[in-house]
Amino acid sequence: MVYIKAISYYLPERIVTNEELVAEFPEWTVDKIADKVGVHERRVADEGETSADLAIKAAELLFKDNTSIKKEDIDFVLLCTQSPDYFLPSSACIIQERLGLPTSCGAFDFNLGCSGYIYGLAVAKGLIAGGIAKNVLLLTGETYNKYLHPRDKGNRTIFGDAASATVVSEDGFARIGEFALGTNGAGAENLIVRTGGHRHPEKKGDLTFDENGNPHSSDYLFMNGAEIFTFTQKNVPVVVRQTLEKNHLSQDDVGLFVFHQANSYMLNFLRKKIKIDQDKFYVNLAQVGNTVSNSIPIALSQAMTAQKLEGPVLLCGFGVGYSWGGCIITFK
Repeated sequence: MVYIKAISYYLPERIVTNEELVAEFPEWTVDKIADKVGVHERRVADEGETSADLAIKAAELLFKDNTSIKKEDIDFVLLCTQSPDYFLPSSACIIQERLGLPTSCGAFDFNLGCSGYIYGLAVAKGLIAGGIAKNVLLLTGETYNKYLHPRDKGNRTIFGDAASATVVSEDGFARIGEFALGTNGAGAENLIVRTGGHRHPEKKGDLTFDENGNPHSSDYLFMNGAEIFTFTQKNVPVVVRQTLEKNHLSQDDVGLFVFHQANSYMLNFLRKKIKIDQDKFYVNLAQVGNTVSNSIPIALSQAMTAQKLEGPVLLCGFGVGYSWGGCIITFK
């Protein structure tokens, strides 16, 4: 069996409140932002602060808070990020050296967004079940705010930067069960940064503004909110059902549902559509925002602090790619 043994997270020091955003966008109000996306403040990485920097801080907090876990026992490092320090080398390799982990570690990055933590748990479980590793350090780190245009009030209200660290091992406090995963690349254009990779290496400089003053540019993050919403309401109920079936559980057996923390409207819609009791549905958007691949581990960590978790917990991530996944973790 494979378990989550420890979990921690790190939030950048810089806080951007709704009041600060309203000062930049006076056509909005503090209450409108809070009502629309459920976020009151979000953390933003400093200009010179990268996803690897954040991930290292999350890992250091994990080792500090869990003294029984030694750096020398880590034998694999996984980093989920869509905002890497470099095209190459892999940030996970840099993190191995900066953390002082053994050179016998395997290490690699994988590029996924809001489903990334679920995929990371799946890969970590596979490495351990296959006898390749015994203690996997699964890191997530994102600085999406670096992809946002300063006048992009919609996305700036939603996204926060963060990192998380999880140790997956042969023993721990929550057993990792079976996974349901899915992909539909037909939705790639609906959440994308079009330039900067080798398909379109040069910035296009094609910035325009619509009638509401919202920026549109190939050089910054583009999100088609309507299409993303359609995708989630179609696929998330299916992956929840598949996850329950693969783990031989009914919905009533689950003690808590921890979804990717997209925005409050979407989460509330999904909760009602799937018919999940509100007291079994964890939401923590208010002080952190949508932190992409970090949202599930941060929410899980905070839920563990807020209440004693027992029995099965269903985790579900969904978003950019399109990519989605669900799994069950069962607390002892």
